[in-house]
Amino acid sequence: MDGKTIIVFLLVGLVAGFLGSLIAGGAGGLIGYLLAGILGSFVGGYLFSALNINLKLGSPIVTQIITSTVGAVIVIVIARLIT
Repeated sequence: MDGKTIIVFLLVGLVAGFLGSLIAGGAGGLIGYLLAGILGSFVGGYLFSALNINLKLGSPIVTQIITSTVGAVIVIVIARLIT
């Protein structure tokens, strides 16, 4: 991965974590948003792949943000249930 790819990955994770925290509450702060978004991208990607869900929105960035946000909400809810 080059530097641009890593920056895009981190920005998508940050946006997804922020949106996930707006929906589910919690994960406050920049680091919390980033962690929830990055973990959410893996969870959402796995979940969408396992359930054979394809959003077909035309924009890969928007698709990844939505997928990551769904995963971030799941991550935040599970974290709230554990604590």
